[in-house]
Amino acid sequence: MNELILIGGGGHCKSVIDVIEREAKWKIIGIIDQANAAIESVLAYPIIGSDSDLEKFYSPNRAALITVGQIKSSVIRQRLFEHAKSIGYQLPSIISPSANVSKYARIGQGTVIMNLAHIGPNVVIGDNVIINTQAVIEHDATVGNHCHISTGAILNGNATVKNGVFLGSRSVCKEGITIENNAVIGMGMSVRKNIPENTVFVER
Repeated sequence: MNELILIGGGGHCKSVIDVIEREAKWKIIGIIDQANAAIESVLAYPIIGSDSDLEKFYSPNRAALITVGQIKSSVIRQRLFEHAKSIGYQLPSIISPSANVSKYARIGQGTVIMNLAHIGPNVVIGDNVIINTQAVIEHDATVGNHCHISTGAILNGNATVKNGVFLGSRSVCKEGITIENNAVIGMGMSVRKNIPENTVFVER
């Protein structure tokens, strides 16, 4: 079983650990967290160092996964992903056994598909994406790099989400629309038209 280092020891890390253990393809050897982190372990997996230690732990047979959560901005997750990639780590996709992922879908590096998510045919999902619990990505939809599709969010057919987008829990996106780079869609919002870059679309 190949070894895996997790980068980020917060609440999202706990959810990802649950999926990794269910998938049973990787041995978690430890967690990289902030240098001043007050915790020593997450769900019994030890904190083994900080970001500056990533090179020290590298080996060709060892992978890494970004387990920092994402609310609004993707900047931290993107920086950590690029840093791990530059060192040479492989960044595997992690897919829960309870997720329904079409064999015709394409999933990028370092993407995590959580429990009970649905990924339809001809869906394309980029690198370093969180598809959270019970999210639905329907046929022919596209999700760019470094996005977070939150719990129970729905992206209908032929919709496009570009890079760095956050879709809040239970948000619903109409078929065929486009959400441009780094937009933030609030919890429960109904998106019926295209959303420009860097827009924050929430209830007023």
